[in-house]
Amino acid sequence: MATEGQLAKSAKDHLKSFVERIERLSEDKQQVADDIRDVYAEAKGNGFDVKALRTIIRLRKQDATERAEHEAIVSTYESALGMLADTPLGKSAIERASVKLAAAGAAA
Repeated sequence: MATEGQLAKSAKDHLKSFVERIERLSEDKQQVADDIRDVYAEAKGNGFDVKALRTIIRLRKQDATERAEHEAIVSTYESALGMLADTPLGKSAIERASVKLAAAGAAA
């Protein structure tokens, strides 16, 4: 049967193993982060917009349904704030509304 000292040593060894694994993974994580930063710098050096690249990476991580829901919400907010007036769809909507208002004014 294991003595109390042996159990304590086993627990210490186990704990030490966890700490060392976490430290190793943290080092690996930092190396990967450095590599990613280097790739973005290389892309920027080749004329690509890093902000746009980060957006593309973020969007590709999302599943299609989640991305569509997010885009629909953003579109709704843009519409509510009048931010779609400069798009072809926004211009068409404004034109239709103007025609309806003119027709309603002429009928009155």
